[in-house]
Amino acid sequence: MRSTPLTSSLRAKRSNLYYQIMEQKQFYVYIATNKTNTVLYVGITNNIIRRGYEHKQELVSGFTSRYKIHKIVYYEIFSTALEALTREKQIKGGSRKKKIDLIKSMNSEFKDLYEDLV
Repeated sequence: MRSTPLTSSLRAKRSNLYYQIMEQKQFYVYIATNKTNTVLYVGITNNIIRRGYEHKQELVSGFTSRYKIHKIVYYEIFSTALEALTREKQIKGGSRKKKIDLIKSMNSEFKDLYEDLV
């Protein structure tokens, strides 16, 4: 198919829309825990509501379902996946005390933040 001014214009608009949507994408780094706050899990997602639901329903087998990681107690929002991945690695590399201090800076009572998100 040959490119005409009209198809070029449509392609440009479509491309522009794609980049606008991609710019609006959000990525979350979060810390989740179990009922007694004894196990901490650091994760990343592009949909924190869906991910919180998956934790609560134990839909993903593995560490989080084995240790009953049901509460999201901390999160940060990023506009790019690279920023979120960098932050996730930084948090994972920190000590347990640093993670607890980070949680307490936002959520001193370790309240489940999932309900606030939905």
